[in-house]
Amino acid sequence: MGSGSLPTRPSPSALSPPWPIPGRARPPRLCSLGTGKLRAFSIKASHSGLSEVSVQSLPDTEVTGAAYSFTGATTSLTNKILTSSKKITLVRHGLSSWNAESRVQGSSNLSVLTETGAKQAEKCRDALANMKFDVCFSSPISRAKSTAEIIWQGKEEPLVFLNSLKEAHLFFLEGMTNADAKKQYPELYTKWREDPANFHVNGIYPIRELWGTARQAWEQILLTPGENFLVVTHKSILRALICTALGLPPERFRAIDVNNGGMCVFTVNKQGEAMLQALNMTAHITVKPPSTMCLLKYYLN
Repeated sequence: MGSGSLPTRPSPSALSPPWPIPGRARPPRLCSLGTGKLRAFSIKASHSGLSEVSVQSLPDTEVTGAAYSFTGATTSLTNKILTSSKKITLVRHGLSSWNAESRVQGSSNLSVLTETGAKQAEKCRDALANMKFDVCFSSPISRAKSTAEIIWQGKEEPLVFLNSLKEAHLFFLEGMTNADAKKQYPELYTKWREDPANFHVNGIYPIRELWGTARQAWEQILLTPGENFLVVTHKSILRALICTALGLPPERFRAIDVNNGGMCVFTVNKQGEAMLQALNMTAHITVKPPSTMCLLKYYLN
């Protein structure tokens, strides 16, 4: 033992055989996703990676520790009683031109969906193909709008564009490469990267304002008739939506991350209280079906 080091206890995972083991299936695991129903899933791996995921429901088995009810657990997003509980699936737009060029995007409409971004949107559409949504809400900014239109292609249900889902406005930094912004406005850029809640231009605090915008968006979405909604928007407003739902302040802005095409899922009870079910799911982008379908249905069904 080196000087000043403390003895460590091996973790439970260190005492178990390593997985995945090529050609062998992991023993079934039992999981509850807050539904009170026990589900088993197994994973089979090959030398090339994940090859098979299967999910099955077990007959009405109750699980201790499951979140059967969360009334009073969080703050209401609506301050009104809803006609029904809701499920909301949040999706970040696909890779944009300014994502690829490492430029500050903000609310600019000049950053457009790339070919890679369009393919990511198609993968989102395929992953959600069997999910029934009552309405799709989207930011009207080009990169999100294009992503929503690809996902919603062929559907009869309404596609609604909300200004409250627009990205934060970042003033003259928009369109600059991150490297140039850091070089030309070092103090301002550092504030944006390291203390975004207190980043401000001419007395305007974009991230603090975004929290109010996010609360407005939640109200507009949750007070819409229906029970299952899809929302397509941008990373900063997604962070604000997630944090406001969880009761986190603007100082926690960078505690949340969502990749291009990443999906998050919330359930909201009749009191307007939200519970996070899944954060930044990207299996549909990185893993080939049918594994993707099983993993997503596990959360979205």
